[in-house]
Amino acid sequence: MSRTTLDTPPAAPDAHAPLSHGLKQRHLSMIALGGVIGAGLFVGSGAGIAAAGPSIVIAYAVSGLLVMLVMRMLGEMSAAYPSSGSFSAHAERAIGPWAGFTAGWSFWVLLCTAVGLEGIGAAKIVTGWLPGTPEWAWVALFMVVFCVANLAAVKNFGEFEFWFAALKVGAISLFLVLGVLAVAGVLPGTDSPGTSNLTGQGGFLPHGGEGLVVGLLASVFAYGGLETVTIAAAESRNPVQGVARAVRTAMWRIALFYIGSMAVIVTLVPWDSKEVVEKGPYVAALDHLGIPGAGQLMNVVVFVALLSAMNANIYGSSRIAYSLVQRGQGPKALGRVSAGVPRVAVLVSCVFGFVCVLLSHWRPDDVFPWLLNMIGAVILVVWIFIAVSQLLLRRRVEREAPEKLVVRMWLFPALTWVALAGMAAIFVLMARQPDTRVQLYSTGGMTLFLAAVGYAWQRARAAR
Repeated sequence: MSRTTLDTPPAAPDAHAPLSHGLKQRHLSMIALGGVIGAGLFVGSGAGIAAAGPSIVIAYAVSGLLVMLVMRMLGEMSAAYPSSGSFSAHAERAIGPWAGFTAGWSFWVLLCTAVGLEGIGAAKIVTGWLPGTPEWAWVALFMVVFCVANLAAVKNFGEFEFWFAALKVGAISLFLVLGVLAVAGVLPGTDSPGTSNLTGQGGFLPHGGEGLVVGLLASVFAYGGLETVTIAAAESRNPVQGVARAVRTAMWRIALFYIGSMAVIVTLVPWDSKEVVEKGPYVAALDHLGIPGAGQLMNVVVFVALLSAMNANIYGSSRIAYSLVQRGQGPKALGRVSAGVPRVAVLVSCVFGFVCVLLSHWRPDDVFPWLLNMIGAVILVVWIFIAVSQLLLRRRVEREAPEKLVVRMWLFPALTWVALAGMAAIFVLMARQPDTRVQLYSTGGMTLFLAAVGYAWQRARAAR
């Protein structure tokens, strides 16, 4: 495919766009810190533990290393070229308009669908507290609250995320402290389990390599949401500093919150305990410690994590759409800005998310599962665009503006190629598993369709 814009920046750089700069450094810092603690960690990790057993720690470590490499590559480009389009703008600059179009719109579909899914998850928790209340009404309420907040000003998004992140960080930090004390045998009223849960019930790899593969695939998709900070940085007062700080702390955040909590859980609780899946691994671990009200406490934390992800995805989807329009790759109406906010893009993203909720009720057996499968592997497609873009842009930046390399990818280009090989391996593993094979093919179909449309759009613009 053509690379007509390889040596020129996108047509309408976000640096000159009329977005506000209402995010403060404390907002960015907490978004970076709390953004790594996604709903996938609390909600989806139970299935991974059930499949992989104690080896889920290895699965999260391997996928965590891959995510660290992706974040480092994305951070390098975002510090050099701050943009609300993030990886989509980088892909356009490095590969061509068709690549920016494909990466941007596929991610927009993913985020909008995720808004609906997170709303459904949060509503299920509330209906558990208030039986008999309609689930759809709670989703609508959450949608209205976050839609209005995002319509008003970007600082509202920042404030919501600041306090949501503070609660998530506080909760998981307390969990880790209690868990480590219990594992060490110094928590009052508990005895150290030693290594019995790591070596018993079938051993460290109870389901062999296949179980580890399933756990690895589950862990990869739990890391979604890390990209938000690079999108948000474009609306801060010092985007380069914000991105650099967030990327440089990504390693310890992933190691502590994801890998650390998985290690604590599988050490404290037998991996094959029914409660790990039914109640969730964090609730199961706290119940094991005999802490009163642990279930409701973690339900509140999961509820907050879902609302946080919902808020972040409304924000992220609207900014991605806005950036695409600014670069001539979407309906102009989505690019309209009022008071520093792309309000039409916010509204459209919220409506798309709520339509997904309605589809879950109206067409739960055909259209809704098809939509879920279509977004199943989008994050991997985005990561590939990030890696290829960084591979192409790094040499150019070194040659034309080396002072922009505030963040540098480690051992370039070797680790970039390692990351690409890791992504290819995950695609192969997905193709081998019946459950993920459908997601892989569905996402592949959507990606090829968007790439074809983007390429046709690129050729049409070049012919004018």
